[in-house]
This record gives sequence, C-alpha cells and structure tokens, in this order.
Amino acid sequence: MSKPVLHSIHLYPLKAAGGSDLRESVVEPWGLAGDRRWVLIDESDKVVTQRPQPRLALVAAELLPGGGILLSAPGCDPLTVRVPEPTGTTPVDVWNDKVEVVPADAAAHTWFSDYLGIGVRLMHLDDPATRRPIDPEFARPGETVSFADGYPLLLTTLGSLDAVNALVAQGDRPDEGPLPMNRFRPNVVVGGTASWAEDDWSRIAIGEVTFRVAKMCGRCVVTTTNQTTAERGKEPLRTLARHRRFGDKLVFGQNLVPESPGSVRVGDPVRILE
Repeated sequence: MSKPVLHSIHLYPLKAAGGSDLRESVVEPWGLAGDRRWVLIDESDKVVTQRPQPRLALVAAELLPGGGILLSAPGCDPLTVRVPEPTGTTPVDVWNDKVEVVPADAAAHTWFSDYLGIGVRLMHLDDPATRRPIDPEFARPGETVSFADGYPLLLTTLGSLDAVNALVAQGDRPDEGPLPMNRFRPNVVVGGTASWAEDDWSRIAIGEVTFRVAKMCGRCVVTTTNQTTAERGKEPLRTLARHRRFGDKLVFGQNLVPESPGSVRVGDPVRILE
C-alpha cells in the first residue's frame, strides 16, 4: 500500500448545490474557506437541501472574490449574488440549531423560487466564528461550523469507495454501480489507504494542517441522488445498510475539526497522528 495522500479537494459554496474541485484551499476553523456559507430556507425558515429537493444537485454555485456566488441551473439565466450588507439578521432552523443569518437580495429569492417551484429564500452566514457551535459532545469550547451538516470538513477515502462499489456489484442492484465519489459530497478525499482505514483514525495531518477526527459520518438519501441528473436510486444506502451499519447510522466517511490554520493542496501527504 502506498502512503496516504490528499487526492482531491471539493468546495460547496451553497449548501446542497453542486461543488467545485480545487487544487488547494485555505482551511478556516469552521471549514474550507468559502464552504457552505450560503443556504436556502423555506417559508417556515427551515434549511432546504437535496433531501426534499434533489434538483438542487443541478445548481452550480461558483465562489466569487469577496464571497459572493455566481448561480446557474438548467433553464435559468445566470445570476450573480453579492454578499449582503449586514443590516440585520434573521434566525433560521438548521437541523434544530437556531442560526442568525443575513438575507440575500430579493432577486436571489425569486431565482431559486422559480427554479424549484416553491417559496425559498437565499441566506448568507456573515460571521461563522460565532453563529453556530459544533455539537458539544464532539467539540471543544468555541468551535463552530458553517452550514455543513454538523462538522467543518468531511473526509472520505478512495479505498473505501472501491470497497463500497465492490459490494454494490455483488448486491441486487449492480446496475447502479459503480458510484462516483460525488455521491458522498466530501471536502477532502484521501488516496493510498486500505478500505475503511479511516475508521481507526482519531487525529491526522494533511500537509501543514492538523485535524481531529470527530465522528463517523451517517449517510442519508442524498447519497442515492445522481449529482449529474438529480435522479434517485437505492444505492449506496442499500449496501451500507448491509455492511456499514453502526447503531442506527449507515456510515461512510469521517467528520473533521481543524486544530490549526493553514492550507491544504492536492498531493499533500496525509499523516496519521493517532
């Protein structure tokens, strides 16, 4: 087995929308710079994701200098959204966390409402250092997260994806495989490890940045969504339910919390510290 190495980096400026592949990224305490600083909410002020709205997979949100985003989607004219002025915040419900956010311009609300066919609003996380603490069961005082599901970064490995795809090929829906890594929407993908090696990690370094491995990542229906077509199948949840069930969670990947600032680059060595 070769030595672990950072294979790829993925950024999602808008939660639930398509991601961008990067060669390098600054790591901030709450995640990759620019990752998931924007989110959609519905008319009851709850976060909107691909779970009920798989067509969000077809939305591209390109991060612009200064933190704005350039939006595009099938059948829609592109729209540039600037970071809103912090004239006041609105509380929204992100997985039962009340988070203060700043509304985008009305044009963004209209753009997304027309695309999805439901009333939604686009919101921006103006101050990730204070707005949303990480679950205290897995965090240290003062640690925060953006609009990611719960933790600053998600790590997956090529070896474990190969293992999942081998199991899918042996299952009752082999036509759904092999699955690409984008089904799991990771931030960092590590190559050069054995399958499921990440299960045993508790602290790692990627290049110059050290991370605490907080907990395994439980997976949901989003993993069954083709990120290119927005169509849904049964895999990988069917396979994970048979082979990767831990308690009530179907697991793939590890959640990370940065311990130090710095940058990560594709090709960086990955060191297992604990």
